[in-house]
Amino acid sequence: MNSSVQIKSVSDQYNQQVSALERGCFKDPFSFLGVHTDSNGKQCIRCFLPAAKSVSVKSKGTVINCSRYMDSDLFIAHLNSVLSDDYELVIKYSDCTVSQRDIYNFPSALDTHAMYLFNEGTLEHAYRHLGAHFITLNDTDGVRFSVWAPNASSVSVIGEFNHWQRNHHFMRFNPGSGVWDIFIPALTAGQCYKFAITTTSGDVLEKADPFAFKMQQAPGTASVLQPQLGAIKLTDKMLKQKAKRNAIDAPISIYEVHLGSWQRKIDNCYLNYTEFAEHLISYVKETGFTHIQLMPVSEYPFDGSWGYQPVGLFSPTSRFGSVDDFRYFVQRCHEENIGLLVDWVPGHFPSDPHGLHCFDGTHLYEHADARQGFHPDWNTYIYNYDRPEVRSFLVANAMFWLEEFAIDGLRVDAVASMLYLDYSREEGQWVPNCYGGRENLGAIECLKQVNLRSYANNPGIMMVAEESTAWPGVTRQVDHDGLGFGYKWNMGWMNDSLHYMQRDPLYRQHHHHEMTFSMVYAFSENYILPLSHDEVVHGKGSLIEKMPGDDWQQFANLRAYYAFMWAHPGKKLLFMGGEFAQRKEWNHDQSLDWHLLEHQSHNGIQNTVKTLNEVYTSTPALYELDSEPAGFSWIDNQNAQQSIFSFVRYAKKASDYVVVVCNLTPNVYQGYQIGVPSNGHFEVVLNTDDELLFGSGVKVSDGVIATEASPSHGHQNSVLITLPPLATVYLKKVCNESIN
Repeated sequence: MNSSVQIKSVSDQYNQQVSALERGCFKDPFSFLGVHTDSNGKQCIRCFLPAAKSVSVKSKGTVINCSRYMDSDLFIAHLNSVLSDDYELVIKYSDCTVSQRDIYNFPSALDTHAMYLFNEGTLEHAYRHLGAHFITLNDTDGVRFSVWAPNASSVSVIGEFNHWQRNHHFMRFNPGSGVWDIFIPALTAGQCYKFAITTTSGDVLEKADPFAFKMQQAPGTASVLQPQLGAIKLTDKMLKQKAKRNAIDAPISIYEVHLGSWQRKIDNCYLNYTEFAEHLISYVKETGFTHIQLMPVSEYPFDGSWGYQPVGLFSPTSRFGSVDDFRYFVQRCHEENIGLLVDWVPGHFPSDPHGLHCFDGTHLYEHADARQGFHPDWNTYIYNYDRPEVRSFLVANAMFWLEEFAIDGLRVDAVASMLYLDYSREEGQWVPNCYGGRENLGAIECLKQVNLRSYANNPGIMMVAEESTAWPGVTRQVDHDGLGFGYKWNMGWMNDSLHYMQRDPLYRQHHHHEMTFSMVYAFSENYILPLSHDEVVHGKGSLIEKMPGDDWQQFANLRAYYAFMWAHPGKKLLFMGGEFAQRKEWNHDQSLDWHLLEHQSHNGIQNTVKTLNEVYTSTPALYELDSEPAGFSWIDNQNAQQSIFSFVRYAKKASDYVVVVCNLTPNVYQGYQIGVPSNGHFEVVLNTDDELLFGSGVKVSDGVIATEASPSHGHQNSVLITLPPLATVYLKKVCNESIN
């Protein structure tokens, strides 16, 4: 080949490369930029630097000037000697001159074995490998960026540090894993960035980092450079307390909280995490709850989603402060022995253009078929659980919250929507699985994997399923063909009991089964009884407004209902505001109506909840055998005419028990006979009609109640009591020493 033809060939090649660089569409930048051997067999260095006036290379005290290629932003220097590994580019702009390491001289910092596990669906700590990480590479401090986008034509890092131009920092493609990576020196925490992804059709998508540790607040959509702070370290004492408070035989009373509307400042601004650490934790301790459950705190753009449409799954929302502030809140929970659960949303993700939808121009995280990949109820996208990398993403996210923040557990949202391919779909709108069934096999395996690894890596936690169907074995261990959760919300109990309580007492006798049916299946799972945020929104009204009757009867009904709930087998969950009978339906845009506590009636509800939590946590019979038939027996579940229910709750020690009687009519029943398991003496440990709770003050008895050898309800002994109106009563057997 003669020299003129060779020069033309090189020129054509350069023109093609420059065109691709200028368009921001370059799949293999490291094959062209940086140090290479030219057509003459000599070393040269090529750098593409938009807006640069001139560029020189500084190495071992020597400065080599670069030549601009034609009128482009490509600069080339031909070298007569080998450059040092730490050579620098001296770049002169119109307003300044900067020296920097050549980003295309750094090797890939990706862990190839970790990427193999990521592609296999088993990289449990993917957040340590993907995303943006401050590291030191070849004695240089900077940030390693990596993103999974296997179908992209080109990916660049854009941000404040390059004026959001996608032709500054092209990433390296790793075809074995589908991951792009690059190391950029001299970046600082707090700088915003995104990935500019060029699709095969030439479209450019600006995407937030799926693994970002910090995100901008809406309306901003960028990720923010945030050093990983390291996992919260719990003391041995804290670890023991954590395991004890989450155990199946522990008293668990959960206060569900939406941080944005629990309390607000005078100017309606949010409290921050450090203020929650002071005010929320002390309030929870004062009212006697054992756990806090936060509605989703992963970063989300739309306030009206309440956090259930997150975009930054690895980023605690900055609405309430920094990541470090959130860590402080979690640490204070542990110090005060308050369990902390966080709502987790692996069932779907929103359609925000900077999010996961069509991430690299293809349906990467979701199914391509809308019958599998789109949720019609919420206008959101459904994860493709069959894809191994998606499983790595979700498992890693669970590990992130459980390990980095040492929280007590995750409450997994909308599990039923994950389990069923036909969830909320008509015939013809869903695709059967490979066996012709409606079970989402990929989602099932994903949930099992999440639970297996969560419990294996974090002993003493609790994984909770919000599952609204009768799917078998939700809380059964995975090796026994279960999903592996620790607890499941009892949605059936909630629906039935609320329907009953909303009825006029006159008609309750015709719906007696709504309060008793839950005991047919009460021990089939490890249940939590939820009165959650879902029951006080969308026109459903508040709990107090659901209660029938005049003002006094509404409060009496609610007190009696809460006491029935606290005595029923299953752990307890109450949404904020329910503990003082918030009148208005919950509004996420404003604080709870704390001024209501100035009224005796609302104060009485709060005192009822305090008393219930105090009695509950100090009475093993009310919690030790929540999931075992030995922990419960009916005394009388047939008295529909009087709408009275009575039962016994037992501790592990069978002689330790509590008798519970609920009168859900406004009638007072004097001399009411109740059969009890053994003779002796009983004391009233709770009467929701107590004047201190804003009740009418009807007493159950004048003192200690002695049994009579008068058979009743299948027992040889019984007691005679007065049943107050619309009230629940707890009777506990006392020893002779206590009487004396």
